[in-house]
Amino acid sequence: MKKIIVALVCMVGLTAMAQKEKGHGRDGMKDLTAEQIATLHTKKMTLALDLTLAQQEKVKAITLEQAKERKAKYAERKAQKEEGERKKPTSEERYAMENAKLDKMIAQKAEMKNILSAEQYEKWQKMDKQRGNKHSKKGKGERKSRK
Repeated sequence: MKKIIVALVCMVGLTAMAQKEKGHGRDGMKDLTAEQIATLHTKKMTLALDLTLAQQEKVKAITLEQAKERKAKYAERKAQKEEGERKKPTSEERYAMENAKLDKMIAQKAEMKNILSAEQYEKWQKMDKQRGNKHSKKGKGERKSRK
C-alpha cells in the first residue's frame, strides 16, 4: 500500500513539473525591448530568406514598428488588468479591432512584397502561413479545454 502511494505521489510530482517546464516559447521575449525583439526577428528572417543588408534594414524597421505596437498594447492590457477595469469589448469594438488588424496585415504584406524578391516573398508567405497555423491550432485547443 505504501509503495502505491509513493508511486502516485511521484507520478503527480513529475507530471506537475513537466507541465510547468513546458510553457510557451515566448515567455523570455516579454522581458526584451522592442529593439531587441526586432533585431532577433530580422536575424531569423535573414537566415531563412537570405536577405541582403538593404533588405535587412527595411525589414528591421517594419519589425521594430510592430514590436513597439505590441509592447504598447501589452502594457495597456496589463494596466487595465491591474486596475480591474478590463471588460469584454462590444461587437462593434471587436469588429473595429479585427478590421484594424487585417488592415495592418495587408499593409505589412504589401511592404514585404516591395522589399523581398519573388522567391523570398513566396518563402516568407509559407513561413507566415505556418506560423499562423500554429497559433490557430493552439487557440482552438485552449478554447476546448476551457469549456
